[in-house]
Amino acid sequence: MTVRTPRVGEFRLPAQRGAPDSERLRSPSVAPPAAPRWSGGYARRLLMTDALAVLAAVAVAYVVRFEATGITTVSGEFSPSYLTVSLVLLGAWLGVLVSGRTRDRRVVGTGPDEYSRVFGVTWRLFAAVAVVAYLLRMEVGRGYLAIAAPLGLALLLGSRFAWRQWLHRRRDAGEYQAGVLIIGHRPTVAHLIETLHRNPRAGYGVVGVCVASGEVGYSETVLGVPVLGSMEQAAEIAERVGADAVAVSGADAITSETVRQLGWDLEGKGIDLALTLALTDVAGPRVIMHPVSGLPLMYVDEPRFTGPRYAVKTAFDWLGALALTVVLLPLLAVLAFLVKTTSSGPVLFTQERVGRDGRTFRMFKFRSMEMGAQERLAEVLALEGVESVGMFYKPKNDPRVTPVGRVLRRYSLDELPQLFNVLRGEMSLVGPRPQIDSEVALYDRRATRRLLVKPGLTGLWQVSGRSDLSVEDGVRMDVYYVENWSLFGDILILARTAKAVLFSGGAY
Repeated sequence: MTVRTPRVGEFRLPAQRGAPDSERLRSPSVAPPAAPRWSGGYARRLLMTDALAVLAAVAVAYVVRFEATGITTVSGEFSPSYLTVSLVLLGAWLGVLVSGRTRDRRVVGTGPDEYSRVFGVTWRLFAAVAVVAYLLRMEVGRGYLAIAAPLGLALLLGSRFAWRQWLHRRRDAGEYQAGVLIIGHRPTVAHLIETLHRNPRAGYGVVGVCVASGEVGYSETVLGVPVLGSMEQAAEIAERVGADAVAVSGADAITSETVRQLGWDLEGKGIDLALTLALTDVAGPRVIMHPVSGLPLMYVDEPRFTGPRYAVKTAFDWLGALALTVVLLPLLAVLAFLVKTTSSGPVLFTQERVGRDGRTFRMFKFRSMEMGAQERLAEVLALEGVESVGMFYKPKNDPRVTPVGRVLRRYSLDELPQLFNVLRGEMSLVGPRPQIDSEVALYDRRATRRLLVKPGLTGLWQVSGRSDLSVEDGVRMDVYYVENWSLFGDILILARTAKAVLFSGGAY
């Protein structure tokens, strides 16, 4: 029997002549090859570039800021030279990157947690340096720290982003995957397989499943993934197939005592034990783990849509939009000229959209259609074989779009005037896309949560496929963003937006 498991590879489970199906599945005589242990090599690459980034930042700060060979205390006594301070800072910076587990294989490669950890350990280090310098009355130059900290942080985050793009390309090719053995009942196993395989770039490939003893002989596979045995055999099978992790699917799949026994069986084998919960689409910052008499109790904070975090977001949006407007002003002028001279009508298209808390506002775009396009909507729907626009509907071949408008849409350049909506406080740089009244009228309770924050110029939906996504996936991503927003998530989405615009995927 040959079974292909998604993104992990192909292996063969030989049939044992005369043995029943359940026996063949419980005791395969030849195991799949071990999953590649990618994390060690990748961590070494990160260590190398982290060291270069920190060294460059400290060296530039040292050379630019100081010509003297030493510093003095307030009392006039001689203090270690800035070269010594720089070497200590270099070692401490690299040390906190290690102690902060910024290169942990479970956080690198996907999500904002990696960037958040790098930022967190960096600002805490420099805060500690400032406190120590104050307590010891050392006149460490503020200009020195002001150069080293932001420059080093920019280099660290930039190198991490570059390595992440490299890792994504490897994972797209089926490499650098963490092999996961899933245990549980068949329905929960199937759900976890679908979840892990939904995003290949997260780096999880299912190498097999172990089910309850009574379910072993029911079918040889679950969603194409081979059943390798029972849950009681999980540790032995995980070691045999070279799994990187064992994931328990569903709280009812296995008792707490069995989980503890499984953890003991996996000790010293370099195999992670992961427990999944039925709760989905909740990010880490909202989760608090608190042990009660040895039982891990998980609290889930309610999402908040006001407060200091959103004041920071507002400031970030306004300053970011202002900077982008200044930088892109020549491009905006060229695009306005092209729109005006290649077709009749105004340069800007304005339309009433629904924003935060259901308030409406006039959204700006470069006009990409011919005049009177709205009157031809029925014609376009007939050509597409669609009765109504629905939610997130956008025709792939719209005859109303002008030649220049088609280029603007493909690279999302028609959206740039919405920077002025951000400056006016009606939109954010990142958030759900603003929709018209007829689309909002179709919202169910979940989709209505999109209106709890300001709509965005870009968002999680746009960088994950745009119009190629289903309505269900689009709503799910928008609601996830609304309830789990973070500043680093916004920065990551903005970085991914540049890539999505460049390759124009899902844009019509």
